[in-house]
Amino acid sequence: MTDLPQPVSFTTALEKFLAHLRTQKRSSATTTAYGSDLQQLRKHLDSHRITQATTVRTEHLEGYIQDLASKNYTPKSVSRKINSLKTFFKFLQNQDIVTENPAHPLIHPKYDTKPPRFLSPAEVRNLRDAARLDIRISTIIELLLQTGMRISELASLRVDDLKKAEVHIQSLENNPARDIFLNRPAISAVTNYLAIRPKVVDPHLFVTKTGRPLLVRNIRTAIGRYFHKAGVKDAKINDLRHTFIAHQLKHGVEPEIVHKHVGHRRLSSTQKYLDHITVDVTESTTRLLEL
Repeated sequence: MTDLPQPVSFTTALEKFLAHLRTQKRSSATTTAYGSDLQQLRKHLDSHRITQATTVRTEHLEGYIQDLASKNYTPKSVSRKINSLKTFFKFLQNQDIVTENPAHPLIHPKYDTKPPRFLSPAEVRNLRDAARLDIRISTIIELLLQTGMRISELASLRVDDLKKAEVHIQSLENNPARDIFLNRPAISAVTNYLAIRPKVVDPHLFVTKTGRPLLVRNIRTAIGRYFHKAGVKDAKINDLRHTFIAHQLKHGVEPEIVHKHVGHRRLSSTQKYLDHITVDVTESTTRLLEL
């Protein structure tokens, strides 16, 4: 006779799962997303007087998915939440907290994946023009456009990471450390910014007027404001990284080079951009081009 699992509250199980993610060095954004999705499930289960992780059944989760659909969640959002459920209960099963994974039978809804958003040359010009009087944000925009680094990597940059013609990207949340070549527009932008950067003790490259590090959310909000001012619609800050990658591949830079430069963990993450661009083989080159 199989021993029944000892009762474990959903809250305790969730705490164990999130602690596990942190030990696996998953990104803080990933951990936060899992936590948010599963807290939402917990509230749904609480409303149905289900408080033990060990008593959750497939029909309970199917009811939760139906509730999401009734609240007009998009198929993509529902699919992401199902992924969170599957990962969570698989962990509980591996830890012998539950005997079976009740999320295993759940089926992901079908949805169309939108291609990456690339800024056109006109949109790049308009964005630069809109931000030209804000030297700090102009520099941030130029670095993102000319290097393809992640916004989290940019926010973590320190003054000491700058070299003559390159910048050192520290290893961050499972993303590899690497040195990135800085072309002329990037060097010029950084030089202009350093001339007006507040003389503060904080080592971060980008700081506020009071000397505090400029946070990711501050950068995201500021660039969103300049997208609006420039008339660049339906764009997000990550689209600057997408634009860099697409520009390099379009002009013949080998995917293997771009892959290492932008810090993709898998080459396939870089190659997928080839599905959405036309490569100009007549301009094939092994160096990174200027936008």
